[in-house]
Parts: sequence; structure tokens; C-alpha cells
Amino acid sequence: MLLRHGETEWSLSGRHTGKTDIPLTERGRRQAKALGPELQDWKFALVLTSPLQRATETCRLAGYGQQAQTRPELAEWDYGRYEGMTTEQITQTSPHWSLWRDGGPGGEKASDVGRRVDRVISEIRATDGDVLIFAHGHVLRVLTARWLEEPAETGRHYELQTAALCVLGYEHADPVIRRWNQPPTA
Repeated sequence: MLLRHGETEWSLSGRHTGKTDIPLTERGRRQAKALGPELQDWKFALVLTSPLQRATETCRLAGYGQQAQTRPELAEWDYGRYEGMTTEQITQTSPHWSLWRDGGPGGEKASDVGRRVDRVISEIRATDGDVLIFAHGHVLRVLTARWLEEPAETGRHYELQTAALCVLGYEHADPVIRRWNQPPTA
């Protein structure tokens, strides 16, 4: 299961938040707490989180802080010089820019993020039981593309809101998306 962190000031304003380690808003904390009841019927063999506080705080508030293991591979995309900027601001000087095609100048490209999440996917596939991951919008979209054995750039097709629940799995031997972008019901 994948969980994007709760709302932050930058996610609310559409700013690219990669390495900047900002906290959840009050609404983001409420979103994170609302995830707990959604997860109560699941048993997880492994819980992983990004090292950034917006993900670790979401994990803790959802009730999984004690069992979570940090994985640097789950940190958000490094946007380089575009860190903290909105797409509108970026396209004023680079009108044809696409994160998925061009990456962040001085940061990562989609294929770089793909290599990182491939290591996490190997760990997931080697785990006997369900895995819960707390991370960020773009890195989780890349992880989903790679889970489906698609190029990392395919993540552009998987919109993901804050505090959204997603379930990846298998149908027979084929990796699939079982649920996508579901907000908590509480």
C-alpha cells in the first residue's frame, strides 16, 4: 500500500517540494490521523517511510511510527534549481518544460528516481506479506510506473493527491493497480 503524506504549505500552493524538509499543515495532520482507521484491518510485514518529516509525521500520526523503517530511496524527486517553484513560475522562463521529460536542472531526471525506487521494489517483492509505504507524490508515481514494469516517465499519468491511499498488487503474475488516489473516508 502506498500513502502520500498529508498536506503541507507547499503542496497546497503547488510548489515543487523535493529536498526541502517542511512540516504538515494542521489539515495535513488531520489527514494523517484519518488514515489510521483506513489501515486498521491490514497487517503489514514491513512499513517503510521517506526520511523527510512530512512523510515520517504522516506515518507517525497514522499509527505506524514505531514499526517504520526509513529508506532514503523514498525521498521526493530532487527538483534542483526548480525546488520551491510552481509549474507556472517555471514555464514563464521555460515554456515547454516537463518534469517527466526534462527533470529538474541540477537535480534528478525520471530515470534517476526510477533507479532509486527499483531498489525499494526489489525489497517489496522479497517481503513475505503486505508492505506499507509513506512517501511523496512524484516518487510514488514513479514507483507505481516501475511496479507496472513501465518506464519511470509513465508516472506522469498517475495523479496523486495528499493523504491518498493506493494499493498495488498482482492479478495472477501481473503487477496491477488495485486502488488509486483514494482519500481517507474520515
